[in-house]
Amino acid sequence: MKTFNTNNDSDSFLAQWLDGELSDNELKNLVSEEDFNYYLKIRKGIEVSERLNSSVDGNFAKIQNRIASKKQKVKPLYVNWGIGIAASIVLLFGLFMFLNNNDITVETGFGESKSVVLLDGSEVILNSKSKVSYNESQWGNERVLSLDGEAYFKVAKGKTFTVETNNGSVKVLGTQFNVISKNNFFDVVCYEGKVGVKILESEHILLPNDAVRKVNGYPSEETKNFFKKPTWIDGESTFKSVPVRYVIRALEDQYEISFDTKAINQEDIYTGSFPHNNLDLALKTVFETLNITYTEKEKRNIKLRYKE
Repeated sequence: MKTFNTNNDSDSFLAQWLDGELSDNELKNLVSEEDFNYYLKIRKGIEVSERLNSSVDGNFAKIQNRIASKKQKVKPLYVNWGIGIAASIVLLFGLFMFLNNNDITVETGFGESKSVVLLDGSEVILNSKSKVSYNESQWGNERVLSLDGEAYFKVAKGKTFTVETNNGSVKVLGTQFNVISKNNFFDVVCYEGKVGVKILESEHILLPNDAVRKVNGYPSEETKNFFKKPTWIDGESTFKSVPVRYVIRALEDQYEISFDTKAINQEDIYTGSFPHNNLDLALKTVFETLNITYTEKEKRNIKLRYKE
């Protein structure tokens, strides 16, 4: 039978527990539920620091040495635990919370796309220069993702979640849809199921082939879409009545180039598409229809101007 020091306070119970002299159930019966939960976090933090095999602060080594040292056991910890360990616990909690927040972030580079499978089996396909993030540990209670850029969502049947962006939010139930949120451009297209879209001054319910767009501070407008899926999935970006500034941004994201646009009006409207695998063809397809010439001023920097 194990014996315990009857003069212990909560700190000495913690010392005995960390030293392996108390089981979880025994400690739980000796301290409050709140203290027990805190102690579990402390132990988890120590385990994380050991797996990382690095010393974040000298105090971690002191904690581990005190726990491992059989010569000191519990008694030396009684005297200095409250003072000597306080800063270490604070730092340890900071490390634990940093490592244990379970925030998942996936980003794409220039001309890159990625597929992400969520915990419920839903799939997110990111277009170039886009980022999606969510909290894995909170997914069961708060099914929220943050998006910056463009992504195509395939939501598992019967599953719901919300996509938050700087321009508005999208709430879905077992559906497929595409979202673009870049600067002041927000575009949502529903391909399957039903999508609820909330923008600052308006709310929309989208059914298959429905779309809603808000551009550069203008009121949102609902439109129709007749594609079965986003064309960028198959390597081609398509636009319908979009200010050319957003087409230029898409070209930059796909080809890792930049444009000098001082000589053109970026509010000119463009309808059309460009391929993702041929820069010369992409430039020709976009700018010749707008009567704009393009010349490479510097490496990967293209100057635009109207034809004379």
